[in-house]
Amino acid sequence: MIYISPDTVAERLMRYVQVDTQSDPNSTAHPTTEKQKDLSILLKRELQGMGITSAVTDEYGYVYATIPSNSDKKNIPAICFCSHVDTAPDCSGTNVKPIYHQFYDGKDIVLPDDTTQVLRVSESPYLKKHINSGIITASGLTLLGADDKSGVAAIMEAALFFMQNPAIKHGDIKILFTPDEEVGQGTAKVDMKQLGAEFGYTLDGGEAGSLEDETFSADAATITVNGVITHPGYAKDKMVNALKVAAAILEALPKNEWSPETTEKKQGFVHPVALNGIAEKATIQFIVRDFEDEGLARNHVRLQDIAAKVVAKFPGVSFEYTPAEQYRNMKKVLDKYPQVVAYAEEAIQRAGLAVKKESIRGGTDGSRFSYMGMPCPNIFTGMQNIHSKLEWVGTKDMAKAAETIVHVCMIWEEKS
Repeated sequence: MIYISPDTVAERLMRYVQVDTQSDPNSTAHPTTEKQKDLSILLKRELQGMGITSAVTDEYGYVYATIPSNSDKKNIPAICFCSHVDTAPDCSGTNVKPIYHQFYDGKDIVLPDDTTQVLRVSESPYLKKHINSGIITASGLTLLGADDKSGVAAIMEAALFFMQNPAIKHGDIKILFTPDEEVGQGTAKVDMKQLGAEFGYTLDGGEAGSLEDETFSADAATITVNGVITHPGYAKDKMVNALKVAAAILEALPKNEWSPETTEKKQGFVHPVALNGIAEKATIQFIVRDFEDEGLARNHVRLQDIAAKVVAKFPGVSFEYTPAEQYRNMKKVLDKYPQVVAYAEEAIQRAGLAVKKESIRGGTDGSRFSYMGMPCPNIFTGMQNIHSKLEWVGTKDMAKAAETIVHVCMIWEEKS
């Protein structure tokens, strides 16, 4: 029987979340914030302390490590387990104060440093699954950082288990911790040759038992509006303010569909995320999402058409529409290697959980890895209410995620 202690993984997570690793979407550096390296260096040292002498961190903040195969079989693929060290820019990650509610009593939790922040069972019914077991929250002023330090903690616990239990047979196990996932740069500087894995699993999911093999296909789009500028004191019948045209484009977007707040399940959307500029020139940045590449293309056509119709109402104004690929639905790749998902399903079941196959209305590093030659679905960690002050995670979920990692490696060895 494989068993990893919820208390042990809880202690590990609480240590990691106190390291501020927030990434910066406005930075062009790699990593986008130097402070992410603080956790990378800590993780490298802890891996080396376990006896994993190959552990290194590079100038970009990536951590690479290998637990060598201990099996007599020679044809076992190298399997990677990956989580990201950064936390989201959406909510402060500075001076996180984690609180371990070791025996959760099933009641609403008032967070002590801001009593207006209340974790309510009515709004987070998954809490009911954790009565009399442990959960971890922040204190009310920051996010917790379980996204994705719960994944980091699960991988580290699994690594320690393998080092302490050499009788458990496995092939080469590759460990990768990435920076900047939250700002879409998690794979930007990864060295796939140095990683050396054939297949992978990200640990970046939600409820226990969830397994995600499908993501949005995702693009960015920028609309640049060129206004007609003149001195404002003499602008009558001459000036056309680019900011006002940009605002008109936003106003022309559908109100009851095609947005994150009006869609669910397999429905795509277009979402404005930033408006910048001056009277002469303004830019609107969008994210564009759909599960099908054809739907993604239709979304671009529709958005560009809306902008063209608005701009046509303003004499002398022009615009440019610039799309940019972000990532693609990993299912197209994973369907070619069905054993990758099948072995994860079996591992989750061996850990004593029911499998919940899900599609992500977002993406993970695994989306990009799948198209970089390493098919890579996403496994649960237990994280809930991510990117918010009400973020929390169940300690038994993290422990089960670590156990699932162990079972995945055992299954790959058995079936190779």
